[in-house]
Amino acid sequence: MLDRENVGRVNSVMADEFELENDALLPDAALYEELGLDSLDSVDLVVALEKAFGFKVVRTEDEERIRAIRTMNDLYSFVEYKLG
Repeated sequence: MLDRENVGRVNSVMADEFELENDALLPDAALYEELGLDSLDSVDLVVALEKAFGFKVVRTEDEERIRAIRTMNDLYSFVEYKLG
């Protein structure tokens, strides 16, 4: 799990990019079913996270991990992985 500061940054990206309420951004919240994201939003999310955290998502290396992201917790874990 990310530290509190980075969880806050991920939540800010989600709130700003997708106009979501912070109280909806719980660790177990499902990105697609509960938060209403779709496949096009996932592209926007990757771009926003790259900007916010300064890492690059490489499709050939990261595609499997990205496809496994279903919840906010999964998203936090992915960012932690990318931050190394």
